[in-house]
Parts: sequence; C-alpha cells; structure tokens
Amino acid sequence: MATIQPVDSYRHQGLRKLLVQNIRLKGITDEQVLNALEKVPRHFFFDSSFLEYAYEDKPFPIGAGQTISQPYTVAFQTELLQIRKNDKVLEIGTGSGYQACILAEMGAKVFTIERQKTLFDKTSKYLHVVGYPTIKTFFGDGYKGLPTFAPFDKVIVTAAAPYIPDALLEQLKPGGILVIPVGANDVQTMTTITKNQDSSCVKKEHGAFRFVPMLEDKAKEI
Repeated sequence: MATIQPVDSYRHQGLRKLLVQNIRLKGITDEQVLNALEKVPRHFFFDSSFLEYAYEDKPFPIGAGQTISQPYTVAFQTELLQIRKNDKVLEIGTGSGYQACILAEMGAKVFTIERQKTLFDKTSKYLHVVGYPTIKTFFGDGYKGLPTFAPFDKVIVTAAAPYIPDALLEQLKPGGILVIPVGANDVQTMTTITKNQDSSCVKKEHGAFRFVPMLEDKAKEI
C-alpha cells in the first residue's frame, strides 16, 4: 500500500457505480450499504499492479494468506448487521481495512482486530491515509474479542469460524447482532445471532459462503 493519498478518478467512480448496480441486482436492498460501497474507493486497497481487478465482484489476495472479500459478500454481511449511526462495532479480521471503512462510512464507531502483524502494521497506518482515522485498530486474537472496550452493538467476523466464540457473544449488547460465517470445511454458513434483552439468543442461517479460516492467537511477527 502506498503512503501517499491515492487518486479516485472519474473512471474509478464510474466503475464503482457499475459494481453497485451489479450488487443491487444480486439482491442487496439496503440503500445505506449501497451508498457506502459507492463512496469507498475499493481500488485504494489494491497494489497499483492489480488495479484492474478492484471493481470486479470477486475476492482478491492481499498477502499473509488473507483476501479482500468479494464486494457482494461485504454488502451481504453489512446488510445483516443493520448498522445505525453511532453503532459501536467490533470487527474480527481487519485485513485490508476495506470492510472497516464501509462500516465507518455508514457512521459506525469501528473497533477492528487483526492477528497478522504485517497486515496490522500496514493497514493501521493506511486507514489514516485514505481518510478513516477514527477506526480503532488492534493487534490480537479475534477469538477473545476486545473485553476492555465491550459491550458492542454489533460484531462482524470476516473469516471462517469453526464455532461461535463465547467471548464474542458475551461482548455483544442485549439487542445486538453478531454476523459470522460458521463452518470448518471449505464452505461456511453465514449466520446471525441476535441477543435478546434477557441475554438469550436467536440464531438464523443465511446461505453458503467461502472465507479464509479464522485462526486463534496472534501470528508471530516475521
């Protein structure tokens, strides 16, 4: 990632409009989500050698065994979160920072954890460059969440979890929503957990997706 402010050209803006039209046709109806996708330049999160791939509706490798998620998947997860302005959101898996910027663009207060030190160092600095300095980044184990900053209105997990971590449910406010792809195999089930006021939970499933695995512990710094 560059350290200077990247350029968002009219061409990029036009490609973004086409991408959003495509995602709308795939069934995303939340206008707030679609507006954020149109405002946040996805090509900012790509190496300059791969800019032609930025507005394809596909995931793309970003290093350290991670990917920037397919835009449709970002939109789908974000729509399930039902974001409201000033929601306090915990994201597990910062990656490139693109999903965190979408949430911040929608008015959320974002706290995001990355376990890969190289990605954490790069992304935490880059978020300031692209205009989202309020996003709070943390190097840590996503399975443990951020108990110091809990509770959260919403929690989003952007990696395949073999099970739903208890710590994330504990850090969710009553009335809050957790969005997480669950499954230990190549295909996961997108799942929402809504916590009731009495702390009981309602689980719903929303179809099959593919994510990189959610790993425990911090990755060693190379």
